[in-house]
Amino acid sequence: MAASHSALSLAIIAGGQSRRMGRDKAFVELGGRALIERVIQRSADLGQAETILITNKPADYAHLGLPMHRDILPDTGSLGGIYTALVKATSPAVLVLACDMPFINADLLRFMLTQLDADTDIVVPRVDGYPQALHAIYQKTCIAPIRAQLEANRLKIIRFYDQMRVRYLDETDYAEFDPVGGSFANLNTPAELEQARQLLRTERSS
Repeated sequence: MAASHSALSLAIIAGGQSRRMGRDKAFVELGGRALIERVIQRSADLGQAETILITNKPADYAHLGLPMHRDILPDTGSLGGIYTALVKATSPAVLVLACDMPFINADLLRFMLTQLDADTDIVVPRVDGYPQALHAIYQKTCIAPIRAQLEANRLKIIRFYDQMRVRYLDETDYAEFDPVGGSFANLNTPAELEQARQLLRTERSS
């Protein structure tokens, strides 16, 4: 049986140095709205029990009015952010989203929720066979394996997946909701931002 939405927390990961963008990606504007605000807006109606923000710069994000948590283990990258989200969340399952994915699709996220059950630790889409680890649902059963990986300084997120019960969603699984995989586009450079702006203009004119 799929987990109820009240058993879900949403965690937005607002970390990283944004070196290639040259400024904090979360506050880069697309369509008149900061990237992180687009993520919040597009994921607002999933029925989650809470939405939390994982950031080491809480003063920068205070205006968003969300509960915020610093990394429990500093300098451990995105995996450390996922770990903090799982520890701090009040629900047994946590939908983790990066703050720089402006085209996330609520219908796809709802479909992912239907794939979560008591025998699944992770639900994660794949693109060309590669898991989209910052667009995934994790159960709190992942906490101990992630902690062990962090303590060993193994920071690549998917390295602990082989210890877990993972439900992978490939292109044929989610094509109905996102046929071109736009949900997983994250913006790291000014060039990628310009591509996103062109895509947004195309969407609005169609």
